[in-house]
Amino acid sequence: MRAVVVWWDLGESSQTIASLRGFLRDEAVDRFSTVPGLRLKFWVSDAATNRWGAVLLWESAEAAIPQRAAELIGYPPTERHSFDVEATVEGAFAVAALAGRGTALEPAEG
Repeated sequence: MRAVVVWWDLGESSQTIASLRGFLRDEAVDRFSTVPGLRLKFWVSDAATNRWGAVLLWESAEAAIPQRAAELIGYPPTERHSFDVEATVEGAFAVAALAGRGTALEPAEG
């Protein structure tokens, strides 16, 4: 298995955390649910530092494919790290499914 962590500093991009959340709702979440070899992907953001990223868990290094986010944001990730996965475990949890969770997918307040 292979883990990949990518981060973008959005300071030079026309994209914002809010616009990228829209991209998740409108396209990315559904599209990534069918990517061969992808075991798990979660997107992360840090409004305080204006950063956006993702953590991906792949079945193999060969399955780890380039992402469309660089095209959308306008440049490659500020940081990209790839690691061998030594072990995995799932802990005890109350919510069985991860799909459909996260700030971008929560109903808008108002």
